[in-house]
Amino acid sequence: MGGLSFWHIIIVIMVIFLLFGRGRISDLMGDVAKGIKSFKKNMSDEDSEDKASKKKDSNSKLDH
Repeated sequence: MGGLSFWHIIIVIMVIFLLFGRGRISDLMGDVAKGIKSFKKNMSDEDSEDKASKKKDSNSKLDH
């Protein structure tokens, strides 16, 4: 009692499919994937900008 069984999980999945339909779920997963890709791209862009600014700062310190 209190634990989720295999049948509970199957019923929940069936209700989700009935509510959202197969097309909506695949669209939602596509949107999630696009969001993750965008997030990773922005994180790598920030890392490259940080590295460039640190390199610029270290070069300006060496010039003085």
